[in-house]
Amino acid sequence: QVQLVESGGGSVQPGGSLRLSCAASGFSLDDYTIAWFRQAPGKEREGVACISRHDRRTYYSDSVKGRFTISRDDTQNTVYLQLNSLAPEDTAVYYCAVDPSVMASMYPLEESSYNYWGQGTQVTVSS
Repeated sequence: QVQLVESGGGSVQPGGSLRLSCAASGFSLDDYTIAWFRQAPGKEREGVACISRHDRRTYYSDSVKGRFTISRDDTQNTVYLQLNSLAPEDTAVYYCAVDPSVMASMYPLEESSYNYWGQGTQVTVSS
């Protein structure tokens, strides 16, 4: 059974950092493209970071590039998102998503590319 469990969210001041984790079970993460999405109240879900299955390349949205870093530890079956230089506009629920298909590699930040999702973890940035 495919399962993804996010953790590491919390409250932080502007300029602070967090590291989010997504632990996978029931499958080998090595065979999947992995992405992080976020959704703020009243806004649509946004793809922010991805690391592909086939060539391990990374992709970032313009809004987070240079501040966020996605990584994967296939041995531990865990995905990470390092969030640095956080700003209030980064406040959202952050979701881990995975998919083995070529579509995820071709369209890594598109919500429709992913079939498997975690439950989300809240990140709040405020002073």
